[in-house]
Amino acid sequence: MAEVLVFHHGHGLTAGVREFADRLRRAGHTAHAPDLYEGKVFDTLDEGIGYAGSAGFDTITARGVAAAEELPAGLVYLGFSLGVMPAQMLAQTRPGAKGALLIEACVPVSEFGGAWPEGVPVQVHGMDADPFFAGEGDVDAARALVEASGDAELFLYPGDRHLFNDSTLPSWDRRAAEQVYARVLGFLDRVA
Repeated sequence: MAEVLVFHHGHGLTAGVREFADRLRRAGHTAHAPDLYEGKVFDTLDEGIGYAGSAGFDTITARGVAAAEELPAGLVYLGFSLGVMPAQMLAQTRPGAKGALLIEACVPVSEFGGAWPEGVPVQVHGMDADPFFAGEGDVDAARALVEASGDAELFLYPGDRHLFNDSTLPSWDRRAAEQVYARVLGFLDRVA
């Protein structure tokens, strides 16, 4: 089975993110879900992003890197929205990555180097009208990644919700979230 490092979104390590990691564990995978916000969870995304901004986005990413350093190299890196930053960076720069699951965000590959690493499969998931994912260029970065990589997939879901995978948030979309989860499990079974 796969070993997965799960990075939370801008609200913090919510019960919904912990539940997603628990579901991976129940499916037989090892899942780690570090708290990049040091115990803080925010009711609104604006508050959470404000905290990340005041702490420093580089600091938040560095906390993700530090969490990975305590684990073996052969990980799958999974990030939700803000958590895509450390997940994508580690998948691109830490030797031994088994894969990456970038959910509701994607940054240009050039952010962390010149090219996506050979032999590291990746999936990107997002809603086609999400103002953050579709409206701020993440979907374009995802399309470029798929074109440039030998083993990359982009899955677009109908809707305009951001953080649609967290069952504890009002933006949760059960149908789309279950599709993401099923595809994540298939990906993990393939790379394990």
